[in-house]
Amino acid sequence: MFPENGQKMALLAGNGSRVSVRLEVNPRARRLILRLDEKAREAVAVAPSPRELPEAAAFASERVDWIAQRLARMPEVLPFEDGATIPLRGEPCQLSLAGEGRLARLTAYEDGTLVLTAPGAPETFDQRITRYLRKAATSDLGDAVTRHCETLGVDVRRITVKDTRSRWGSCTSDGRLAFSWRLVCAPPDVLDYVAAHECAHLLEMNHSKRFWAHVERLRPDWKHQRDWLRQNGQGLHAIGG
Repeated sequence: MFPENGQKMALLAGNGSRVSVRLEVNPRARRLILRLDEKAREAVAVAPSPRELPEAAAFASERVDWIAQRLARMPEVLPFEDGATIPLRGEPCQLSLAGEGRLARLTAYEDGTLVLTAPGAPETFDQRITRYLRKAATSDLGDAVTRHCETLGVDVRRITVKDTRSRWGSCTSDGRLAFSWRLVCAPPDVLDYVAAHECAHLLEMNHSKRFWAHVERLRPDWKHQRDWLRQNGQGLHAIGG
């Protein structure tokens, strides 16, 4: 039967594990692509057109062992549950349902302990935590972008915070910046580097030497932050599921 867009396949790897592969059509793709959906914890085989879906399915089948190995190395999902500990600005932060009112609140105790309380219905606890983190990310990224734009002498048109999976930040030609809210879980220097990276794109919509010179002006130690993201990015995507 001819495979369809969005169809899922169950493949058996050499180690006996079963992996799920979702077939997708993306007209912007120039070739067959195999990637991991970290949120769904499955592979995605992308074809440029519907008629190439059989090739995409075969492409994934030939690489089933690679898929299984990559999925096995993915960090465990860290759900937003009462009593769980997540990273917030690079520091351990305990989540709690305790407290009064309806708003999530962060408390820093004298011993350095951080507790994020989000009182209310247990079934919507994760939503309240997510809202708090998105708001915190928006504030932190807004401050960083403002500072970097002043240094570069550029203006930003708009800043949005999303749950992006393919990139930590983006910049459009008309000056709109977008970021992943999960950056607020990383150390502040990492968030600041991503903000600097996208602000530099307001001057150079490329990754030329001039672009990296702008980044270096804003973050002389930018390579350390980039390396941190490469090593720990999957862990950030596992936060909250």
